[in-house]
Amino acid sequence: MWSTVMTIMIITVLILSLVAALSVPTITNMIIHHQQQQQQQQQEALATKGDTSRTPITNPACGQVVEGLVELNSDLNCIGDGLIVGADGTTIRLNGHTIRGTGPDSSKVGISVGSEAGVRIEGKGTIEQFQAGILASGAKGTSISLVTLRENQIAVFSNGMEDLQAMQNKMTQNSIGLASHSSNGLELTKNVISGNQLAGIKFVTTDDSLISNNDVKESYNGIFVDSGSNGNRIESNDVLENELDLNNANGLAINVNSNSFSDNNCETSNPSGLCVTT
Repeated sequence: MWSTVMTIMIITVLILSLVAALSVPTITNMIIHHQQQQQQQQQEALATKGDTSRTPITNPACGQVVEGLVELNSDLNCIGDGLIVGADGTTIRLNGHTIRGTGPDSSKVGISVGSEAGVRIEGKGTIEQFQAGILASGAKGTSISLVTLRENQIAVFSNGMEDLQAMQNKMTQNSIGLASHSSNGLELTKNVISGNQLAGIKFVTTDDSLISNNDVKESYNGIFVDSGSNGNRIESNDVLENELDLNNANGLAINVNSNSFSDNNCETSNPSGLCVTT
């Protein structure tokens, strides 16, 4: 569980890396609420985990701690949190339904994953109107596929994660599509990430990850990687119609943090020379 000092450090790093973007106070409040919400959800999950039934759940309620196989059979309209994962190996299938919050300025999360390993979140289906659509904090091997995440502050927030996979998702009209902090081994492939205000994909102190074959457009920063993120491969993406398509630590030479950019179809980059235009 994060200490107050660590929370302040995370906020500072994120603010400094967003100085060129918009709505910095909103992002500050968002990260504060994320950390507070994470602590509360972990406590709730630990308190109820032993009593949670392992039978498949087909009618979960907003704010419920779930485990095993969860299959939605109706939309969830939540004034608080959506679903809280409480055990390793949990699978949540949206089955075409929507988990809906009260708005991106709330302090609530659509689906929260703590330290649980091997969690799968599967569409088709939608998560919208939360501060974080999906918050994965301290987990390993979370998989997110075929989910639409829209009108959240952050669509997917990876914090202290290992081996998160996000594939064939649609992230649109959020402040940030996917944000990662202090994580490694992410694989982001074949996602459509468009119309997100501050950034499509944002890495802070995130290492050894793959961003490949994504369509990223109509944001301030298309793909942003900070100076503390090392050994990442950004390849074969379409990154277009952003204020700045590719941004390696505001112009840091890529050999300094050993990130590689190859075969990306884009028009603008910092430093220059990272794009392959067709």
